[in-house]
Amino acid sequence: MNIVTLTVNPAVDKSTIIDRLIPEQKLRCDPPRFDAGGGGINVSKAIRRLGGKSLAIFTAGGLPGQLLAKLVRQEQIDAKIIETAEWTRENFVVSETSTNAQYRFGMPGAALSETETQAILEALEQSEADYIVASGSLPPHMDVNFYEKVAEISKNIGARLILDTSGEPLRAACDEGVFLLKPNIGELEALVGTSNLETDDVDDAARSLIGDGKCEVVIVSLGPKGAILVTKDLCEHIPAPPVQKRSTVGAGDSMVAGMTWALTQGLSYPDMLRWGVACGSAATMNEGTQLFLRADVERLLEWLKRFGN
Repeated sequence: MNIVTLTVNPAVDKSTIIDRLIPEQKLRCDPPRFDAGGGGINVSKAIRRLGGKSLAIFTAGGLPGQLLAKLVRQEQIDAKIIETAEWTRENFVVSETSTNAQYRFGMPGAALSETETQAILEALEQSEADYIVASGSLPPHMDVNFYEKVAEISKNIGARLILDTSGEPLRAACDEGVFLLKPNIGELEALVGTSNLETDDVDDAARSLIGDGKCEVVIVSLGPKGAILVTKDLCEHIPAPPVQKRSTVGAGDSMVAGMTWALTQGLSYPDMLRWGVACGSAATMNEGTQLFLRADVERLLEWLKRFGN
């Protein structure tokens, strides 16, 4: 099955390690690490680590855009690049060895022209995708209905849309209807118009979205507590295995990648979520923006099989 990932606000992620952040002092950092970043690109990278293939559609502009394209090619990922007039953004991550704290500096991204936006949608229409994974924020000034248009295209070409975003773009896409949503508790509250949801109420809230035709599957992310799977007929909690956390960068994207890859392998929804939780947890075990190691995923899957029910 063909997987297409979409990233309209990608970034070059730069990360480094220091002993401690101290204001107004010159700080000596470790050599920087450069990674291709942005929701959909991270999903494509993670799918590659699982032995799968995907087509990454993303924007790139200026010198950072050239570096981004090079980094994606180094990951051996097929790409359809939409060139932009404005430069691709750069993000910065600093990890402290003395405290294990991580500081993440995210830049807003470059605005896209109407022509560039239309080129993205046309690339999707021509993609022959079975699954489209749209992940990440929108760049400044972009129409909040953009992901709604992506949902419409997904239906038109017979693709299942997996959406991982937030705010008004998420709400607008739900009005069109998608296959799978991955909100956290706060995002789920916003979608159903309530507040202070308890874990025991998640299944009813998620089923209200399904009943309204906004999606078929809801995966509610609980962070270190794992995730809850909700469909019309199922509700299952998969706990997160205990790991030593070094970085949370890309953990959510790794989770989405694990689930998407599992679906293309014909696995059940509960097994899909186990793969997602294992990939997301494994990503937190590595520093900076490195995502996960396949060996860690397999070890965590074994833990989930023994203790995760």
